[in-house]
Amino acid sequence: MAVKWIGGHSSSILCLNVNTEGLVVSGAERGELTLWDGGGTPAGQLQLPTADDVTSVVFSPRCPTRLYTSHGETVSLLDVRSLKEPVERFHVNEEEINCLSVNETDNFLAAADDSGAIKVMDLENKKVSRSLRHSNICSSVVFRPQRPQSLVSCGLDMQVMLWNLQKARPLWTTNLQECEMEEDGLQSAGQFFNPPLAHSLSVAACGNIFGCGAQDGKVRIFRVTGVKFERELEFQGHSLGVSQVLFMPEAYWLLTGGNDGKVLLWDVSSDVGKQQKSPAKSVQRRKAQAPASTRKDGKLNKVASNEHARVSPKLTIEHGEKVNWISCAELKGSKRVLVADQSSSVSVYPLPEP
Repeated sequence: MAVKWIGGHSSSILCLNVNTEGLVVSGAERGELTLWDGGGTPAGQLQLPTADDVTSVVFSPRCPTRLYTSHGETVSLLDVRSLKEPVERFHVNEEEINCLSVNETDNFLAAADDSGAIKVMDLENKKVSRSLRHSNICSSVVFRPQRPQSLVSCGLDMQVMLWNLQKARPLWTTNLQECEMEEDGLQSAGQFFNPPLAHSLSVAACGNIFGCGAQDGKVRIFRVTGVKFERELEFQGHSLGVSQVLFMPEAYWLLTGGNDGKVLLWDVSSDVGKQQKSPAKSVQRRKAQAPASTRKDGKLNKVASNEHARVSPKLTIEHGEKVNWISCAELKGSKRVLVADQSSSVSVYPLPEP
């Protein structure tokens, strides 16, 4: 059963984050922002002046008292020790911001918005250093750990992109729909009506493995090798779109949250930890070697479907409500998953130790 944190909001909670000291922040509709202590008691509240929905909250990796929040087209920097008017405001995006990410050296902030733009702010000089772009809504952007100049992004254009801040063009791009069509030989009817719009990204602590959650209910795991990435693994645990993916600090433990009201915990370490070759690539190689007439025979399909079947969730949380955001925190000495949904409360579930 979930413990509910109540009293912090009157509107639906849209985003969550936890700093290195265990302080939790939640952002909600209509400009509501709340800080929580580890016991679930509101420790501070702020109503942002424009009352735009708070869509993303990110603590500085270097300074746990610095909090970046996006509301409407604005990014506000707050000091959590004195939760008052923003310390600074940045207005560089032209449409509503969906996701913020700060690199681990705390000198760049990326803000992805509804126009498909990713504005990368140089925090020292307080100006835009790069404008990157998707062709549709950019839903998620994340700096890679251990590589402060590198970031990945995804959007409703079904594109997943790898960027380096030295270049304005992506180093590598994958279209999820094209990947599916290559795998299946041709697009299935279900795929046509439920395209893999990409909603969420998370990069593992190693910086080379990242996960993507999409509208078709699938989770795809990629490995970055130099200036490109390859699909390492693909599996399905949600019956509706995957709204959130989150790699935990432990190597290759992944939390996913879906529009089906489920939160799932996966251990993909045996699939990505030791593996140097991509199973997806080997499937492609086998397909390429097979004569055209036998490319859809049982053997090849079995290889592809086994990839889905061998990964099963270690834990299933029947949350029951569409998941807006998930976060992970160590509270009172044990790991907890925090879930935000359509309600005004935060749900807290215990997690097993890896």
